[in-house]
Amino acid sequence: MTLLAGLLVAVGIVGILLPVLPGLILVLAGIAVWAVPRGDQLGWTVLGIAAAVIVIGSVAKYLLPGRRMKESGVPTRSVVVGAALGIVGFFVIPVVGLFLGFPLGVYLSELARLGDSAKAWPSTRKALGAVAFSILLELATGLLAAGVWIVALIFFA
Repeated sequence: MTLLAGLLVAVGIVGILLPVLPGLILVLAGIAVWAVPRGDQLGWTVLGIAAAVIVIGSVAKYLLPGRRMKESGVPTRSVVVGAALGIVGFFVIPVVGLFLGFPLGVYLSELARLGDSAKAWPSTRKALGAVAFSILLELATGLLAAGVWIVALIFFA
């Protein structure tokens, strides 16, 4: 079970960096695959801590970057347009299209809103920075949850 758990955790971490898979869910599932069959205090404690880390990290992932964008003046509409074009891009050009479509969508939305390319580009950069921050928060969350599990494996199992 430990090998399967480790594989799920590793795939989850990769899924955070390549948003094709639900990364944090896979990390938690991997830890659960190890913890639940054990049925002991260590397993349940590790699973509980990892779940708490993932919940807190997920909330932060959605709240903090959004606040940064609002403070910088990037409207939600531009992010929604970027996300929509990113999703379309993902299917038109698998995987890479997401990374092309999102910035293009934000830029086009900001260009339509501001009417000037020189003003639209800084807003697009701020939105991209917020998305990068969100990915970084999610990665840190996944690594922290995985770290809790690895520490339990090394020192307590």
